[in-house]
Amino acid sequence: MKLLIIGATGGTGRELVEQALAQGHDVTAFVRNPSKIEIKNERLTIARGDVLDYQSVEKAVQGKDAVLSALGHNRWFVKTTILSEGTKNIITAMEKHGVKRFVCETTLGIGDTRGKLGLYYTLFVIPVIVFFYFRDKETQERHIKESRLDWIIVRPGQLTNGKRLGKYRHGMNIGSWLRTVSISRADVADFMLRQLTDDTYLHKTPAIAH
Repeated sequence: MKLLIIGATGGTGRELVEQALAQGHDVTAFVRNPSKIEIKNERLTIARGDVLDYQSVEKAVQGKDAVLSALGHNRWFVKTTILSEGTKNIITAMEKHGVKRFVCETTLGIGDTRGKLGLYYTLFVIPVIVFFYFRDKETQERHIKESRLDWIIVRPGQLTNGKRLGKYRHGMNIGSWLRTVSISRADVADFMLRQLTDDTYLHKTPAIAH
């Protein structure tokens, strides 16, 4: 497949690029800074752009079979709309050019899983550190759900840099009110790539954790 990967320089994004190439896909990595992509492969194309710049997003989306987004940032303490507005641009471009499959990483602990990242996140991390970030993710999800795309929203637990195990729990009832569940970025990428051809979670929001 011809894949566009948004957020390709982040932790999950790098895993998506590496694993997608290993599976034989043609990959376009959409990045603001191409120098951060160290992978060399004849099936890898680097597309320089910004999700807030619609023209660069539209150019990258054209001709693709599917889009995977691991979009993120570290502006946690200020109110931003990078995730929601950037995703709106992605959706608009995909709908315009007939690219249907959209697999997007958000997070456990929002929407109908609010509170299920455990007490530490619920009582401290989310309200104190990532409040605006999580609110933007909720708006991001709303835009996706209102789209005409074949979307799947993947909600991982706390992300780690562990190895890809290929074994993890996924579904609509993952998480805990008390303890924080976690998952490696490598396994999140593995699960996201599986959603390209699996309709089990089409128009759903599966969570994933070890």
